[in-house]
Amino acid sequence: MENLDTIFTQSRKASLSLSLMSSTKKNELLSKVAVCLIEDCEQILKANLIDIQNAKNAGLSDAMIERLTLTKARIEGICGGIKKVCALEDPIGKYSASVRPNGLEIRKVCVPLGVVGIIYESRPNVTADAACLCLKSGNACILRGGKEAINSNIAIMNSIRKALSLFELSPYCVTVLSDTTRESSKALMTANGKIDVLIPRGGKGLIDSVVQNATVPVIETGAGNCHVYVDSSADLHMATQITFNARAQRPSVCNSAENLLVARDIAEKFLPMMQQKMKEKNVELRGCKQTLRILPNITRATDEDFYTEYNDYILSVKVVENVHEAIEHINSHSTHHSEAIVTQSEENANLFTCSIDSAAVYVNASTRFTDGEEFGLGAEIGISTQKLHARGPMGLEALTTTKYVVTGNGQIRE
Repeated sequence: MENLDTIFTQSRKASLSLSLMSSTKKNELLSKVAVCLIEDCEQILKANLIDIQNAKNAGLSDAMIERLTLTKARIEGICGGIKKVCALEDPIGKYSASVRPNGLEIRKVCVPLGVVGIIYESRPNVTADAACLCLKSGNACILRGGKEAINSNIAIMNSIRKALSLFELSPYCVTVLSDTTRESSKALMTANGKIDVLIPRGGKGLIDSVVQNATVPVIETGAGNCHVYVDSSADLHMATQITFNARAQRPSVCNSAENLLVARDIAEKFLPMMQQKMKEKNVELRGCKQTLRILPNITRATDEDFYTEYNDYILSVKVVENVHEAIEHINSHSTHHSEAIVTQSEENANLFTCSIDSAAVYVNASTRFTDGEEFGLGAEIGISTQKLHARGPMGLEALTTTKYVVTGNGQIRE
């Protein structure tokens, strides 16, 4: 079992070393991390197989096991993301400056946060993504993943630490806690003065627990109760493809759509088309009373269904009168993550994008694009659904803060 006091102390020292690294050196480090992950691919996959077998023994759903699974192609994809992070401009040291009438030069400089704690669940790719974003932005990180992925996470950490050792950097630049009990989470949540910010990534229960119980600063990332609204003017073929992609392409992730809202004018034509498409992935439909009149063989949705992030092949369906009712429903049921409208009406598109209170709002596109790499950030530390400091996919700049550096030549205040 780790000594958390040692981890906190050594992580702080490591963060100071990282904050002094040049952009060139940080990019060289990340490139070496990618090389080490490929070199260690076999060991990482062996560790992942242990996690997968444990997950099956524990009765996890197929969707959650898919979320946990690593393959050679996925590890190569992680490394591709690291290379993209290397190519991004380093935000550290960027500044704006002004000179006051008394001659003082005031620079607002971008600096690392320091020590970043992250609590997350069963996606081992988060370990690599989070670590590399923290390294590039000059932060040490303490990662507390879920028990389902512990062997995979430690294997990935070992590869990253191998790269750190080649640059004579402290292994505490990146730490994965082997303790996956609630006690380790509580320790991070109350590590005032030891970590600078805590970021939860996972389902609603995890995020709510951190937000409600943490005494350290928290960036709230979002559970994904996302929506697609099909407007009365929509191209129905487009709407079918977008809805299918948003729900079924990878249902276990937070940017997949859990809810479908359909304008009454086109419901009778669109819903059977959509149902037929959803059969390709055996998606279970749960519908409102009006939906059941058109699709009588599906399950009746409860009010709770419209608040639920399933992370599975299940879709709640509701017929609404118009875009106004759709907006009202989404703003009262969503987790403010990602919502989409399919429409040919510029007026309704503008109304939707202006009125929906979520981090990402789409017009005629799938919610599945709410992703750091898809947004050109290389990777992401999480998707923030709050409004302070960061919102939406969080890349390098979201892992920084600012410092005022003031230079004078003897000025005193009178």
